[in-house]
Amino acid sequence: MNDHQSKRNTRRDFFARTGDGLLGAALAHLLCHEFFGGTSSLAEEAQTPDMGSTFDLKPKPVHHQAKAKSVIQLFMNGGPSQMDLFDPKPVLNRMDGRPYPGNVEEIGNQSTADIGVIMGGRYGFARHGQSGMWMADTLPHTAQMADDLCLINSMWTDHPNHDNALYKIHSGRLFMGYPTLGAWTVYGLGSENQNLPAYVVLNDPLGMPKNGARNWTAGFLPPIFQGTRFRPTGSPILNLKQQFEQPSPVTESARGLLTQLDEIHRNGRPHYPELGARIESYRLAARMQLSAGEALDLSRESSDTLSMYGVGEPATDSFGRRCLLARRLVERGVRFVQIFLEEQPWDSHVDLASNHRAACERTDKPVAGLLRDLKRSGMLDTTLVIWGGEFGRTPTSQKSGDVYTGRDHNMQAFTSWMAGGGVKGGASYGATDDFGHKVVENPVSVHDFHATILHLLGLHHQKLFFTRSGLEERLTGVEPPRVVSEILS
Repeated sequence: MNDHQSKRNTRRDFFARTGDGLLGAALAHLLCHEFFGGTSSLAEEAQTPDMGSTFDLKPKPVHHQAKAKSVIQLFMNGGPSQMDLFDPKPVLNRMDGRPYPGNVEEIGNQSTADIGVIMGGRYGFARHGQSGMWMADTLPHTAQMADDLCLINSMWTDHPNHDNALYKIHSGRLFMGYPTLGAWTVYGLGSENQNLPAYVVLNDPLGMPKNGARNWTAGFLPPIFQGTRFRPTGSPILNLKQQFEQPSPVTESARGLLTQLDEIHRNGRPHYPELGARIESYRLAARMQLSAGEALDLSRESSDTLSMYGVGEPATDSFGRRCLLARRLVERGVRFVQIFLEEQPWDSHVDLASNHRAACERTDKPVAGLLRDLKRSGMLDTTLVIWGGEFGRTPTSQKSGDVYTGRDHNMQAFTSWMAGGGVKGGASYGATDDFGHKVVENPVSVHDFHATILHLLGLHHQKLFFTRSGLEERLTGVEPPRVVSEILS
C-alpha cells in the first residue's frame, strides 16, 4: 500500500468517493451481509432504540409563555463607565478635583496610593425621547432610540478583576468551566433553524476578547450547546462548498448512509451523550452547506440598510457588519448571537475621555441601526437586545504612570440596558449614590439579570438545570435570584 492509500480518510473524502456511484451501495451490501449475516439491514439497525440520553438542537417546549424568541448580546468588553454614559451625577461633577469624602479603601481595585481625586463626568448629558432618558453626547444615535431602551442603572457584581467578572456575567460563576448564558439558552430551547448554529459568536477582526472562547463555552453541558465562532474577516465559515461537484442524489445517498452508520455506532454506546452531541455537530455542518451562504451574504441588503448600520464607514464598518449579520441570523431562527470587541477596549485606566469616545464612535451608530432595523421589521418585539460589560468604573481618578486621567474597576455599580423582547421601553430602573459608586435603590445582581433574561425567553431559572454527579446545576446558582418584574412590559 502506498503512502497516499495509507492516509486516514476524512469525512470529506468519504463524500467525494461516493461520487463513484457504486461505493455506497457496495458498502451497504457488505455491512448487511458480513456483519449482520444477511438477516438485518442498516435501516433496521439504525432504528434500534437509543437507551441513553441524546442531545440535539430541535425546538423544545418553554416553561411559560415567552416574550422573546432570540437574544442579541452586544458585549462591551472592559467595563463602560456608568457615570460618563448613562447615569449623570451633578454632585460628582461639582466636586471634580476634590478628595473623595468617604472611605477610599472601598473605592476600587487599586491600592489607596493610586486613588486620585473625584473625577466628574467627561461628557455632556441631555434628556432624550418622550421618556426623558439621560444619555451622554457621545451616544447621539443610541439616544434617538431612548424610548425603546430599558436602562438598568443598579447592576452589581462580585469581583473587580476582569477574568472573574467576565466568568460571572457570562456563566453566573466566578470561575471558568461553567456553561454560559447562551449555552444554557440553547440547551433549554433548542433552535428554530436546524441548518444554522443555534448559538453564534461574532468577534472582532482586531482580536479575541479577554478570556477568549471561555466567554461562550458549554462547560459541562454537551458541546453541541457551545457558541460557534464565525470568522471576523473573509468568509465567516470555511468549506461551505463541497470540494467535488456531484449530483444531488449521490450526496443525499451518502448522507443517508452516513446517518445510518452513525446511529449504529451511537446505539452501541447508549450512555455516552457526548457522542450524540458530536454526531449532531457533524450533521449540522453538512446542513450548513445548504443555507449558511445565503444567510451570511450582506450584499443582499439595500444601500440604505448598509448605511443605517454604518457599513462602509471607517469607524463603524466592522461592528456595523456584525450587527447586520446578527439581525440576518436571528431573522432565520438562530437563538443566541453574541458580538464582542477585541480584548477590552472600554477598560479606561488612562484618558477615559478619549478612550470612551473612540469606543462610542465604533459602536453607537451600528447599535442604533440594529435597533431601528429590528423595529421596522417587527422583530424587536421578539428579539431581546442586551448591551453592557462586566462591571463599571470608579468615581475617582486612578494613577497610571504620572497621570490621573482614567477610572478603575467598580464592581459595586454599573449600567446595562435591554431593548425589545418583552421589556419596557423608555424606562430607567434602579439608582446609585451621588457619586455613582454604589447601588442604593433596586439592586440587580448578575443572577437576577440572568433569571430575567431566561424568564423573557419562556424559561424558569429553577426548572432549567443539568444533572451532573447527582447535583442539579443551574445558571443562577443555589441562592434563589429574582426576576426583575418591574422592567417587564
